[in-house]
Amino acid sequence: MSETPDTSEGQASQKALTITQLIAGMAMFGSATPVSKIVTQAAPVFIASLFRVGLGALFLAPLAWRRRDAMRDIATADWVRIGFIALFGMVGFSAFMLYGMRLASGVTGAVVMSTTPAVTAAASMAFLGDRSTWRKLAAIGCAVIGVLVLQLGGSGAEAGSSLWGVVLVFAAVCCESAYTLLGKTLTKTLDPVLVAFLASALSIPLFVPLAVWQWSDFTPSEFDAGVWTALIWYGLGTLALGSWIWYAGVQKAEGATAAAFMGVMPVSALVLSYILLGEAFAWVHLAGFAVVFAGVMLMSWEHASLSDDSETPAKD
Repeated sequence: MSETPDTSEGQASQKALTITQLIAGMAMFGSATPVSKIVTQAAPVFIASLFRVGLGALFLAPLAWRRRDAMRDIATADWVRIGFIALFGMVGFSAFMLYGMRLASGVTGAVVMSTTPAVTAAASMAFLGDRSTWRKLAAIGCAVIGVLVLQLGGSGAEAGSSLWGVVLVFAAVCCESAYTLLGKTLTKTLDPVLVAFLASALSIPLFVPLAVWQWSDFTPSEFDAGVWTALIWYGLGTLALGSWIWYAGVQKAEGATAAAFMGVMPVSALVLSYILLGEAFAWVHLAGFAVVFAGVMLMSWEHASLSDDSETPAKD
């Protein structure tokens, strides 16, 4: 039986909505790099981080409340994993990212953050026993070469970056990878939005004493509208809204389709670094980014390949 026009139009609209959600979610994640540069230039690191996770938890709370019954069934081992996600994915990521972006340009930060898929693949092979493939190894190689091109090509000095800035942003990448791998084991049984809320909420008491320590350096009266917008977006957009929209799209998309949109994040970070931070374009930026982006595409191909294998019916 052929589909009715209404059914076809409805499916097309649903597909368009899913694609929009995947693009928007990854673009929001990518905006974290240039926005964190704006935030860290105006506010103390731990106060900004507390603001971020507080806003994120507040936004996600109504969504988590709908899933409150699932919280009663969370095992002790899963609570421990959520605690580590709060420690690495929220506290570690925010601290390293913000301190790193004080010393790195937005473009440098964008390229280093683009290595996240490759670093996650390397950690997965090292700690979770995932098998290595030529695509994973090539993606890791692209990540290393791309960062070296950026740093050794002179863009670091030109854009006000330092090696320590690269190291700290890369530490944030490692924390993001830990967040992803820990979350991978949890989201098999728990809703990703619930995990994001619980991790945000648990990280708040970890940030409070550090924020109190920096309170004397906090001068919100000097913030202009741009800084307040960046602070609010850093919590609502890059953490809460990005997670909600991305996972809403992932739930309706095939694994291969979702993986293909990984490339939106580094593109968003790079383009917004030019737009929001006004950084000058340099060909070495494009060269370093192109190599790293090739690695991102290889990892997308790897995810698509795994998805196709899992969806192929086994023969008797």
